[in-house]
Amino acid sequence: MFLTTSSNLKDFISRCLSSCSISNKESKIISDLMTEADLRGADGHGIFRLPQYVKRIRAGGININPNINIAKDHASTALVDGDNGMGHLVMQYASDLAVKKALNTGIGWVGANNSNHAGPASLYASIPMSSDMIGIYIAVGSANHLPPWGGIDMLLSTNPIAIAIPALNEKPIILDMATTVAAYGKVKMAAEKGESIPEGWMIDKSGYPITDPKKSSEGFLLPIGDYKGYGLSLVFGILAGTLNNAALGKDVINFNSDFITPTNTGQLVIAISIDRFTEINIFKRNIDSIIRSMKGSATLPGIDEIRLPGEGSWKIRENRKKNGIPIHLDLKKKLDKLAKELKVLPLLSI
Repeated sequence: MFLTTSSNLKDFISRCLSSCSISNKESKIISDLMTEADLRGADGHGIFRLPQYVKRIRAGGININPNINIAKDHASTALVDGDNGMGHLVMQYASDLAVKKALNTGIGWVGANNSNHAGPASLYASIPMSSDMIGIYIAVGSANHLPPWGGIDMLLSTNPIAIAIPALNEKPIILDMATTVAAYGKVKMAAEKGESIPEGWMIDKSGYPITDPKKSSEGFLLPIGDYKGYGLSLVFGILAGTLNNAALGKDVINFNSDFITPTNTGQLVIAISIDRFTEINIFKRNIDSIIRSMKGSATLPGIDEIRLPGEGSWKIRENRKKNGIPIHLDLKKKLDKLAKELKVLPLLSI
């Protein structure tokens, strides 16, 4: 395993993106967000995606000079046109706009179209949270891996949601989940490492389990809670996709295999001002109390502790800030190859 620092990771990502003619300012925004994904343990959404992003950029599938703009604007809502720019840039813009609107009206709901894959959902739900708001983020996944319940045609994706809730002295609650049992990025990571995937993640079109991630194209992901997960994927897709005039269903472009066609990815971020309902510190103290109550629950045999949504990510982040970010050697080889192709300094070790 190769170990690096968050600073080295940011610098390497910035070097690669700058070599693709993305401005230094925008490269920094993207590298900060991608590195935060790795710090939080969302390994399928951080540096792992860089070769894929660069391949799409170099093929012309992503606009390196986008005019990210507000297509529709009202007091509490807006629609952002990402102009096929990097999804990280589009959603940073949309998230900042949602916070601005919530400061003025109590709530900001900002949808986006003509965007791209933007990494883990928690990144963007966390932006309103950092302003003492509740943040919500929903996205249409960047490839279809899920059929309607009982079907076999790939018409839906993992369509994730994240909800971030601030606390006073405890770590915030950050729910970040796909509507499938596992995110497809975890399947790709398992394939990268030569590992199998658990039964219950995927089945083939005859209904048999898939445990070899390299055979993922022969089947599909399973939804959480059976038909309930399918229902969530559908309605989240409508909110983040159809409502924003973005792709859903048959219109979704598989960004894992098509590097040229604009994806018209749809996303949304909601910022809710807590002080429109209650005093902020009272709310945050109450969240602390709820967290302690949950953590103090008696446990079933074999369970060491109760965990809150996002708690695992915070522990991983603290460990990686202190001890370094691990990069699998197969991925490091790909990153070294990428650095050579782009004629930039390779990723440095810790």
